[in-house]
Amino acid sequence: MSNSIIRISIVACGLLLGTSALSQSSAPQSTPAAANDYSKPETWLCRPGRQDSCAVDLTTTVVKADGKLSNEPFKANANAPIDCFYVYPTVSNDPTPNSDMNAGPEEHSVVRAQFARFGSQCKLYAPLYRQVTLKALRAAMAGGGGFPADRKLGYDDVLAAWNYYLQHDNQGRGVVLIGHSQGSAMLTQLIKNEIDGKPIQSKILSALLLGTNVAVPKGKDVGGSFQHMPLCRSAAQLGCVISYVSFRSDVPPPANSRFGRVPTEGMTAACVNPAALKGGKAQMHAYLSSGFNGVSTESAPPKPWVTGAKVETPFVSLPGLLTGECVSNDAGSYLAITTNANPADPRTDEIPGDVVANGQVMKDWGLHLIDAHVAMGNLIDVVAQQSKAYLKK
Repeated sequence: MSNSIIRISIVACGLLLGTSALSQSSAPQSTPAAANDYSKPETWLCRPGRQDSCAVDLTTTVVKADGKLSNEPFKANANAPIDCFYVYPTVSNDPTPNSDMNAGPEEHSVVRAQFARFGSQCKLYAPLYRQVTLKALRAAMAGGGGFPADRKLGYDDVLAAWNYYLQHDNQGRGVVLIGHSQGSAMLTQLIKNEIDGKPIQSKILSALLLGTNVAVPKGKDVGGSFQHMPLCRSAAQLGCVISYVSFRSDVPPPANSRFGRVPTEGMTAACVNPAALKGGKAQMHAYLSSGFNGVSTESAPPKPWVTGAKVETPFVSLPGLLTGECVSNDAGSYLAITTNANPADPRTDEIPGDVVANGQVMKDWGLHLIDAHVAMGNLIDVVAQQSKAYLKK
């Protein structure tokens, strides 16, 4: 496998080395890394009231089935009554095993793609953390030694940022936890250690743990990864979890997939469809990046979104094009995304999102690169309803 292809896949691999690795001892270091001081503004990608990574243009071109285009503006709610706390996936291009605390284009881009839009419902908090980098994960995948990352370092940063937020910012407000891939692994560990079954759980509206394998007993909604936080089954339910991994419905997880399965007997990977919390098929309200997806620069570029017109906004939405349904079968438990193609209309019949190597789709990664994109509108709708339920409580 070429380095460029490993680099693509490694975005997903943040999940694979996440929660299991956090319990392992870190590589020996001659000088322990100093703890981050999250009172410093530069340790945060997003905080309320700033012009930062979340203060970006999220204008969306809506492309209807008949090819008509319209612009959907976006405005954050400066007076949002709840908070959102986000931990981003594996994106760092730093040449070291762990990233530094200087945000690069990749950190800014993934915030725009996965998190900033939640500003319509909540005040946004996104800490920088010293994550395991793409280079370190590439080395791990290749099976070579000599480039060990300190996986506990990243978790300790997330924990420190969370504690700072609770002590100085929360002020009793409800909060939604949001993560993807390595970020979801960090939040899974944080929930296990600091939140599940503890008083602070009463402040958690939900945990959106995307692109990761959250374990639940087969046929049940709680009891695997978490003992007290069940899967969300209604938008009025609080203190619950939404988690899924996405695959095209006609390209299910292959036998070598690391997504949609958990190794523990009697357990299955959680799948909650944000568009249909109780189950079944529903339309996905996707916000797709019109060009670069914000998670990996190595995926296949999109084809024209519509014939005879150009999309010039950062995002595009295609009502009715995508439907999703959680399925559980021998291939795994996953969110199956169907593209409702119509060759007779001027709109695209194909969305990007696959990891591609030498022109071949790497089926074992599914739509990991756009896990957040395909359900962004649905997730925001759920958070909006949970916010109302929390404020009524």
